Amino acid sequence: MSFLTRPRLFGLALAMVLFAVDQWVKKIIDVDLDMQLGENIELLPFFDLTRVHNFGVSMGMFEATSPEMRWGLVALTALIAGVVTVWMMREKNFADILGLSMILGGALGNIVDRFRLGYVLDYADFHVGDFRPFLIFNIADAAITIGVVIILARALFVRDKDEDEATTEPADGRGEPDNA
Repeated sequence: MSFLTRPRLFGLALAMVLFAVDQWVKKIIDVDLDMQLGENIELLPFFDLTRVHNFGVSMGMFEATSPEMRWGLVALTALIAGVVTVWMMREKNFADILGLSMILGGALGNIVDRFRLGYVLDYADFHVGDFRPFLIFNIADAAITIGVVIILARALFVRDKDEDEATTEPADGRGEPDNA
């Protein structure tokens, strides 16, 4: 079987689609709507577009306060994206490939922002009145989060059939339990 199987090609394609959609929506926020930092556009009673700049990683942690830290975050996230790519290209399970492709697509979108702008552009603001259960995020963040949930759910709750068969097969290979 070739290295680029159909599920892996699907994973790469999904990662590129997520990356492209993320960058397209960020262009709309930045250029087409010309939203300024902190500007808010109410779309629905529970969803606004609010432009914020995230200089950190997840939830603003590890904020890059200098050019060296910025480029360090670019390098670190690029390394992580490389590891995810290698993992995805070695993976055989479609659900894992799906989760990894979502992580990869989102990571690429945020890496390009940090490289090009020095920060990640966030805009999606879900709320119930004044209560905001999430920080303001973007499509890349959502894809990464969903991908991680898929990977964690599979790791915690799903046992692969091959593993089950390997643990129930007797050590002597005869197909019968060893009662010695």
